[in-house]
Amino acid sequence: MARILSIDYGKKRCGLAVTDPLKIIPGGLATVATSELMAFLDDYLSREKVELIVVGEPRQPNGEPSENYARVKSWAGQFLKLHPDVPLKFYDERFTSVLAHRAMLDGGLKKKARQDKALVDEISATIILQDFMNSIKN
Repeated sequence: MARILSIDYGKKRCGLAVTDPLKIIPGGLATVATSELMAFLDDYLSREKVELIVVGEPRQPNGEPSENYARVKSWAGQFLKLHPDVPLKFYDERFTSVLAHRAMLDGGLKKKARQDKALVDEISATIILQDFMNSIKN
């Protein structure tokens, strides 16, 4: 069985989440420096079977592309050249950072932990993945 992996792509770092092999439960995988993302994925894909990568599509609240949009699309093109056998799908990531902060608050994390941007990115990737999974079930 293959997993679905999601990426919350950022200028400095990227949050990653992945499903279990049965594609039932998403969970945080890691946060990596954007400059190391390709190497991280090369290694991960050599060890784990991934049937789809879902990349957060950065949009402004009004639906227009955000400043990070061009970077995400450029990275995706590079990824597909190196891994043409792994499908890549974009999924609207609006408000995932807000939802990640809300989840941290609701989970009782202390202020210091909530300020950990790497954790926010990983939780955001998990939210993107969960939302995507919900959308394909419906």
